[in-house]
Amino acid sequence: MNTFDEHINHKMKHLKDQFLLRDDVTYLNFGSFGACPRPVFEAYQNFQLELEQEPVRFLIYNGPEYLKKARFALGEYLNCHGDDVVCVTNPSYAVNIVAKSLDLKPGDEILTTDLEYGACDRTWKYYCHQKGATYVRQPIRFPLESKEDFVQQFMSGVTENTKMIFISHITSSTALRLPVEEICALAASQGIMTFVDGAHGPGQVHVDLAELNADIYTGASHKWMLCPKGASFLYVRRSLQHLFDPLLISWGYEAALPSHSQFLDYHELQGTRDTSAFCAIPAAIGFMQENNWKEVSADCRKMAIQHSARMNELCGSKPLAPVDDDFTAQMYSTELNASVADGLHLRLWSEYRIQIPVMPHDGKFFLRYSINGFNTDEDLEYLFEALEKEM
Repeated sequence: MNTFDEHINHKMKHLKDQFLLRDDVTYLNFGSFGACPRPVFEAYQNFQLELEQEPVRFLIYNGPEYLKKARFALGEYLNCHGDDVVCVTNPSYAVNIVAKSLDLKPGDEILTTDLEYGACDRTWKYYCHQKGATYVRQPIRFPLESKEDFVQQFMSGVTENTKMIFISHITSSTALRLPVEEICALAASQGIMTFVDGAHGPGQVHVDLAELNADIYTGASHKWMLCPKGASFLYVRRSLQHLFDPLLISWGYEAALPSHSQFLDYHELQGTRDTSAFCAIPAAIGFMQENNWKEVSADCRKMAIQHSARMNELCGSKPLAPVDDDFTAQMYSTELNASVADGLHLRLWSEYRIQIPVMPHDGKFFLRYSINGFNTDEDLEYLFEALEKEM
C-alpha cells in the first residue's frame, strides 16, 4: 500500500466515527439504502421532536418553511431553482407521478435500457399497458467499448413513436454510470422528452441540472446524499410542470391559499405526514460541504476502481465496460454464475457479517460493492478472503 492509499484509509477510518453503522458489520451495501451520519440523524430527530412537541405549529407553520428551505438547498446543490423541485419519499414515487400523468396514447413508446431498476420497469409497464403504449427495453450488448458505443446502441432504439426517454444516471444491478449528458443532448435535438432516474446520482457524482438539460430528474437524497430514509426529490422543467398531477389529490387542489406555484401546491400539500426526513436535507448538504465530500467521493471512486480486477478474477467474470471515470463511480458490479449466486448474500452475512447485495436482473446475477467515506481497503480485502472460501 503506497503513502497516498494509506492517507485515504486513515481519512476513511476517521469518517467511520461519524456514522451510526455497527462496528461488527463490513458495510459494502451503501447503494441500497444509504446511511445517515450522526449530525444529520440528530437534526432529523430534532425535527421529529419538534413535530411531537407542537404538532399544529410544526405542520401548519414551521414545517412548510423547513420544506422551502430544503427545496432551495437542493436547488443550489443541483443548480436549479428551488421552486422546480418537490420532495417525494423515493424515486419510485416520482416515477409513478410521471408515468401516471404522462399523456400516452396507443402506439406511443417509452424508450429505456434493459438495465433499469425493477420497480421502475414495473411502473412503466403498468401504465403503458393501461394506455396502449409500449415500454421499449433497448438491449445493451456487453462488454461496452466506450460511451459512444453505448449511445449508438441505445439511440438506435429511437423511432418516430418515441414519446420519452427514461434512463438511469447510474444503474442499480450493473452499477454503470451511463452517458446521460450525451443522451439528453441528442434527445433534445430530436424533440424527445427525457427523464433521468438519478437514484444513485447526487452525492456520488456531480449533478448540474442546468448543464444536464434533462426535462425531468429524480434523485434519492437518502442514498448518496446521506439523508434520513424517505427523503428524495423530483425535478421537472418549469414549462412541463403543469403536465404532472400528484398521486394524492388533497389540499393543494383548488388551494384555499394558493402559492405562486401549482406544482408546489399539488405535490406538497398532502395532509398529515412526517416531513422530518425532508427537513434534514440542508443538514446533509452541510455535512458534505464541511467534510469536502467531492474529495471523499473521488477517493471512493479510486478505491472502487482499484479493487475491480480482483473482484472480477474471483467471480470469473470480465468487466461490463471500461473501468474508468466514464462508467465507474463509487459502486462496482460483476456478474456471478447462477450456481454461485444462490444463497451467497445470506452466507456472506451469516458467516462473515458482510453486507453486500447479490442483484438478480433478467436471469443474471451481479455482486455489487459500494464504497463510501467510511470504507477502507481492508473492507474489500476481507470480502475477497470470504469469496475465496465461498466460490
